[in-house]
Amino acid sequence: MLPRFKSKIITDTGISMGDEGKGRLIPELVDELEKHTQVKNPVGIIMKVNGGANSGHTAGGLKLNLIPAGVICPEVNYLTIGAGVVADPKKFVWEILPLENKGYQIWSRLRIDERTMLSDITHRLLDLSWEFYRIHTLKEEIRGSTGRGISPAYSDEASQFQIFYEDLRYKDLFVKKITQRCQRTLSIMKHVCGITPAIFNNFLETLTLNETRANQKSIAEGILPKENFDFSTFRGKDNFSICVDSVVSNYWEAGQMLKGNICDIRELTLEVLNRDQYVIGEFGQSFWLDKRHGTPPNVTASHTFSPEIFQSAGIPLQPVHNIGCCKSYDTKVGTHVFLTQIDSNHPLSKKLEKLEFGTSTGRQRMVGWFDAVEKGAALRYGGFDDFVINKLDALTYPEDWEEQELLVCTHYENDAGDIIYTVPRSENYRRSLKPIYARLPAWNEDISSVRSYADLPQGARNYVAYLFEAIMRVATQDGVFAINTPNLRYIGVGPNPQQIIKDIPEFSFQPSCSVTL
Repeated sequence: MLPRFKSKIITDTGISMGDEGKGRLIPELVDELEKHTQVKNPVGIIMKVNGGANSGHTAGGLKLNLIPAGVICPEVNYLTIGAGVVADPKKFVWEILPLENKGYQIWSRLRIDERTMLSDITHRLLDLSWEFYRIHTLKEEIRGSTGRGISPAYSDEASQFQIFYEDLRYKDLFVKKITQRCQRTLSIMKHVCGITPAIFNNFLETLTLNETRANQKSIAEGILPKENFDFSTFRGKDNFSICVDSVVSNYWEAGQMLKGNICDIRELTLEVLNRDQYVIGEFGQSFWLDKRHGTPPNVTASHTFSPEIFQSAGIPLQPVHNIGCCKSYDTKVGTHVFLTQIDSNHPLSKKLEKLEFGTSTGRQRMVGWFDAVEKGAALRYGGFDDFVINKLDALTYPEDWEEQELLVCTHYENDAGDIIYTVPRSENYRRSLKPIYARLPAWNEDISSVRSYADLPQGARNYVAYLFEAIMRVATQDGVFAINTPNLRYIGVGPNPQQIIKDIPEFSFQPSCSVTL
């Protein structure tokens, strides 16, 4: 029997480098809570807690950016956007209209907090400009930003230049703030980042190409006109200028479509909790991408694990049931140093790369062997109650492959030969470490239709049990665990709802490792 949730607040977070299948967990949680409570709609809110259109989730076959994965659960009362989110109103509309066209109810359920921060074209231009500055002026490596303007939007928050969704109620104030934002953006682009008129025009062409490609299906189906994605309309009369009137009209118009969905999420969340309903926080990115506790410079601009739900919802600190997601192997996107990356010529690498593309950007993800050090350290410092292992089915080996084994990184080794059982906080030091692997026999049976742990092939059961032990050895360092021992709650064997195993036995392990820094 699955353990009970210890709180009416449940957080769905990542314990790797993102892309762990957090979106597919949402309908499973709703289904489990319905069965457990025998109530038709036990979940009152599914909340997007952090990030923006840079954090894509897939649920029930839908690829989502700003809208929470609870969209596929019609029994959930509210899909909410917390104050910790930065959101482009045009992106909201581009995402909502095609989903509504498919029959999903969003307008009636969407609630955006008054303090959610509004992002726009200026942030996207700054995102591209800072990447240009980093590469061409500082001569640094590419950071791998999504170009969605997320970091510049959060920078506005820290600099007290933010525009809130509540500002969409006051036209004069909105115009004033947008005008200042456009002027400030041009100054930074010209005088700090060294952007020329030609590069400026290239940025607009890049944004047009990216959004047109991302929305190609909606354009083809006639749901959204192609001109919606022409960013050249934001170009001013001069070679290097922004048409403020165009920015104002575009974002004010999109904002007015959302005006009726803006509310005080604090009060709504308290109301739902007082009705004895559950609140599920859906997080973007993952523990190791948190702007404070991740591995810089390849981190996101928001806080990515459980404490942020109280800041984003604006409610008092209280018990929370925290679930961490990972895959049965690892992936990374962008320019992360990937210690456990699989050789690109390995047949498993070639197979997994066909599955791994970013939901938001379509970028190819790198693939690697399972890093139990990353997962164990995230569990140790993140205070998780459960964790989930997704995509176990993807590791099935075809029978004609000669090398029938899977590797698991159990610890690192430094240049002096010391054993390291944690993720160092110094990124320079982490880059110098060597992953040390255990080798386990693989399996070649298709497990996508398996729904009971006992029905998994022996190789798959051994692999899962070993992952649990390897993770917990890192998490418990010297037998001491910060909060409690997490439980392996689910094993995902496919992307669709119900492709999941829940009857997982209780594993035992012997904590014995120690930390070397």
